[in-house]
Amino acid sequence: MTNSTSTTATTAGTARAGRREWTALGVLMLPLLLVSMDVSVLYFAIPAISADLEPSGTQQLWIFDIYAFVLAGLLMTMGSLGDRIGRRRLLLLGAAAFGTASLIAAYADSAGTLIAARAVLGVGGATLMPSTMALIRTMFTDPAQRAKAIGLWSGVMTAGIALGSVLSGVLVQYFWWGSVFLVNLPAMALLLVLGPFLLPESRDPHPGRFDWPSVPLSMAGVLPVIYGLKEITSEGWHPQYVVSITVGLLFAAAFVHRQRTTASPMIDPALFRGRGFAPSVVLNLVGSFAMMGSAYFTTQYLQSVLGKSAMEAALWALLPSVPIGMAAPLATTLVQKGVDRAHVVTAGFAVGACGYGLLALADTGSLWLVLAACGVLASGIVMVISQITDLALSSAPVERAGSASSLMETGGEFGGALGMAVLGSIGTAIYRHDIPATAPATARETLGGALAVADRIPGLATTAREAFTSGMQGAAIAGAVLLLGAAALAARTLRGIHVDHK
Repeated sequence: MTNSTSTTATTAGTARAGRREWTALGVLMLPLLLVSMDVSVLYFAIPAISADLEPSGTQQLWIFDIYAFVLAGLLMTMGSLGDRIGRRRLLLLGAAAFGTASLIAAYADSAGTLIAARAVLGVGGATLMPSTMALIRTMFTDPAQRAKAIGLWSGVMTAGIALGSVLSGVLVQYFWWGSVFLVNLPAMALLLVLGPFLLPESRDPHPGRFDWPSVPLSMAGVLPVIYGLKEITSEGWHPQYVVSITVGLLFAAAFVHRQRTTASPMIDPALFRGRGFAPSVVLNLVGSFAMMGSAYFTTQYLQSVLGKSAMEAALWALLPSVPIGMAAPLATTLVQKGVDRAHVVTAGFAVGACGYGLLALADTGSLWLVLAACGVLASGIVMVISQITDLALSSAPVERAGSASSLMETGGEFGGALGMAVLGSIGTAIYRHDIPATAPATARETLGGALAVADRIPGLATTAREAFTSGMQGAAIAGAVLLLGAAALAARTLRGIHVDHK
């Protein structure tokens, strides 16, 4: 007899999840949504924070960036730690830290306190993200159910980043800036109450000792690269940022060497021997590259080219989420009906390339075309990410699920920063080429700089908007070419690799 409230056995010897596991997944989705929202939740709150706490320019940058930096730097450490001490335990510890830091951030009375609280939020986020994915691997042992669960996971992650900016705008308009942090508390409290009853504990039964020297090496390999790429996006290719990236890559090479030579590595190199895992990490990086690279332009386009307010732009940006929500379930259904996963991922990249193609056709008044391009691009990328995440977790041993999840997440962070830096640089180069040499220096740097002085120079605003749009078109063409190349790579490397969904 089948028990609907718990995991049950199938004739194939594979366990199918029941009501308890799906309820647990719902509980996991709430903190995951909030962690992804915290990447963008300060978009509208920063002006109010600046007026209240009066941070310096440097402090304001750290308030905004410290969360993403700490999150990216600790993902691999926390993924490996979860494999050793238990993913549920680490998840609950992270939820407690995240909730406490949210409360401190909401009532921070100085910029330094807020920066410290945001850093602890990053630590908590680094525990939550790989732990949720690893627990999905543990709870959903039936491949078909796991694919559906990972599709939901991918959709929630994508939606959270979009919803964060809108939620912050609404809360700041009707409450005070600290409310953007207080919304985290109910979800974390729910996780702490229900998690011990609904979530199974899982860990590597033979983890070996924890390799402490790998912790600073991993952070030194990630943080300088992420920092350099983010600064290049906003400031250009200055030597210090190139040096930062170079130093990070050297530490990354040292980290890889240690993982290959130490007796008990933080990230077991055997993960990459699983067929499909290495291609999944690379393709996930490319997908994040495409998603964040496009967002760099479309957010500015809606506000600075079309003249929308920040709140209007955020609300318009929600429209593409409608087709995005159907993309992952569609991809999962196709694979379960027997379509080769390689074909689905290839099609996802091709759809994403079409989205970039639409973006390349936009002019200075193409609101609906840009929104359509965003929807098509993001739908294709979500199709890709849902399938390669499923493949990566299926390729990894269940005892290494935390490490596998953290590698995918870290690759996504790298890809996002790289996409903004590379495509942003292409767009900036075209923008500067199209702006007249007689324009003020500030106008030749950025569209925002041009609009700031446009009232003194007739025709500058129109010229600057056209130049920015030309830069967006050029970057979109480059993005389309990249995704077509990724489609070819997926078709070649994923062919014949599948998980039995019967």
